[in-house]
Amino acid sequence: MIEIPVEQLIKKGKMTMEPWKMTPAERDEWELRMQAEAKNHLFSIGQPLVYEKEGRMIAEYADGKIIALH
Repeated sequence: MIEIPVEQLIKKGKMTMEPWKMTPAERDEWELRMQAEAKNHLFSIGQPLVYEKEGRMIAEYADGKIIALH
């Protein structure tokens, strides 16, 4: 059996500070940045951003089209 070092199993992210060490303002900024990155990534691979709004599921597309899902 081949052992894989733990270092190879852990994915390195972009964070420079743990969220629990951030000030509320830093955490808010980080959350907004992560939301924007997720949205940009989905649009770059041709997928919509799907989220809940007022109890309904919404699909938002890169071209600005917004569709309420059933």
